[in-house]
Amino acid sequence: MYKKKQKRKKIIIITTISIVVLSLFIYSLVLNRKTTKGENILKSGITYIEKLLIEPFTSKELQNIDQSKSYLIQKNVNESLEKEIEELKKALALNSTLTEYSIENATILSRNRTYWFNTLNIDKGKKDGIKKDMAVVTADGLIGSINKVGHNYSEVKLITCNDLTYKVSIMINIGDSDTYAVLSGYDKKKNRIKITGIDKTVDLKKGDKVLTSGLGNKFPRGIFIGEVDKIENDRYNISKTAYVKTNQDFNKIHYVTVLKEKK
Repeated sequence: MYKKKQKRKKIIIITTISIVVLSLFIYSLVLNRKTTKGENILKSGITYIEKLLIEPFTSKELQNIDQSKSYLIQKNVNESLEKEIEELKKALALNSTLTEYSIENATILSRNRTYWFNTLNIDKGKKDGIKKDMAVVTADGLIGSINKVGHNYSEVKLITCNDLTYKVSIMINIGDSDTYAVLSGYDKKKNRIKITGIDKTVDLKKGDKVLTSGLGNKFPRGIFIGEVDKIENDRYNISKTAYVKTNQDFNKIHYVTVLKEKK
């Protein structure tokens, strides 16, 4: 009888926490909304609770799995772990090349499935010295910048977002010269980042490298973004649009590095 009461109590507690987490998640779907101090405290607390809850449930679910499927599951888990370990190695190797900056490595906590290519949340915040607008990179290049900061988490706005107010100043290496422009969103069908409004006289070529320009002081100069993959003229033949292929798979990001400041 006592065990049943304890089990019922646990179910009630877990259900309550789940409802709170779900409510916060739904509330967070509103983009570009400034969060209050109270909301940040609540979200920081729930982030901590999420961490505590994930591991026990994962272990319990694995125990309840049909053993006849265990080999296949273990194989998939091993492959997934190998990929994450390789990604982590790249992140650590990146640290040795960014000696000019004070850096903070972080792990992805969650992503908004409705706005998958807009934002993601990491497990570092104010307590780790993270501030709004800091650049966020991986070994494959720039992925975005810090958009919101809580005590123990931060929201990263990705360069693949289609927010017209989000400007990333870039330069395209063309031979011995550079041309400057601004990233203009993400084309989901082409799986490419767009650069619009490039002067039609600019001799763009496939393979030209795209880097951050350093203009506007939001992103350091020279961070790799990708390479020009396709070029189109606009309908009036006044300007060009370039489609940039990145090395980063934005569907598979587990670890990132925040560039905090120059040393």
